[in-house]
Amino acid sequence: MEAYSVLDLAPITEGSNARQALLNARDLAQCAENAGYRRFWMAEHHNMTGIASAATAVALGFVAEGTQKIRVGAGGVMLPNHAPLVIAEQFGTLASLYPDRVDLGLGRAPGTDGETMMALRRDPAGGAPQQFPQDVQELLHYFEPLSPGQRVKSVPGFGLQVPVWLLGSSLYSAQLAAALGLPFAFASHFAPDMLDEALAVYRHRFEPSRYRQSPYCVAAVNVFAADSVEAGQRLKTSIEQQFVALRRGTPGPLKPPVDDPESIGSSMERAQVKHALRESAVGDESTVSDWLTRFVERTEVDEVIVTGQIYDHQARRQSFEIAGRALATIVERGI
Repeated sequence: MEAYSVLDLAPITEGSNARQALLNARDLAQCAENAGYRRFWMAEHHNMTGIASAATAVALGFVAEGTQKIRVGAGGVMLPNHAPLVIAEQFGTLASLYPDRVDLGLGRAPGTDGETMMALRRDPAGGAPQQFPQDVQELLHYFEPLSPGQRVKSVPGFGLQVPVWLLGSSLYSAQLAAALGLPFAFASHFAPDMLDEALAVYRHRFEPSRYRQSPYCVAAVNVFAADSVEAGQRLKTSIEQQFVALRRGTPGPLKPPVDDPESIGSSMERAQVKHALRESAVGDESTVSDWLTRFVERTEVDEVIVTGQIYDHQARRQSFEIAGRALATIVERGI
């Protein structure tokens, strides 16, 4: 493994608001920069009262302005919601303002419900996921140098060659990333079932390209790290509550942790949440370090991207600091 990074959803906590969530995101990015994380990514979600990063490019600009060197990027932009030209212009603008610091990760899910998806793009046929490969290639084209006679240009954007990643939780994006010779990130923090197979498919089918000569794999994990194992387990109960609410169709702000995990949902719901969140490092520094080491040894990923929906911002900072120390050691050891 050569690097470690952050995926942040700018969580809006119960009793707080979007402004504070975005201020917290920038503060976390500053913390991550000091802890040696390579990237700070934010994700596009819509109509979610617990997530403040819907306007992802705008939020990333705020984070980039408050940091010095950490890369900022989308993890990801849900491309079926947008015209590729608009995304090229947005990230071309970011790359012009913050040179050599911007990544663009692309997903093909809408990141929301069907009704909101209709409101976003209004033409469901034009934004259908089956058009995703064509949309990705169109977007890549806008970052290339201008061709003679090219009529449609991304300004800013053309010639900047912003690094584009494909994100996914199945084999589809792994196969497409391999075919296009792009780096690939797997969403194992909430959809772990196909992680190992997707990484294997991506590596086996990778075609060298002008973007990369060799495959580059990233996997996302949850980390809930604290001074004790019990404290780390308690931090995790906020996202467990959020997952139950999401499955019930009642998403809302991130709730405070609870003392009794058995009080969250039904036994079946708890089993579903446990399965979805099984790629999670939970506990004190030693426990988290051991778990992350085993994960990297098993997956042989080039990079781990850490996320953690934690209610208290100072506890969230501490969790990422603990994870950063553990991951820095893994990098130093060449695992």
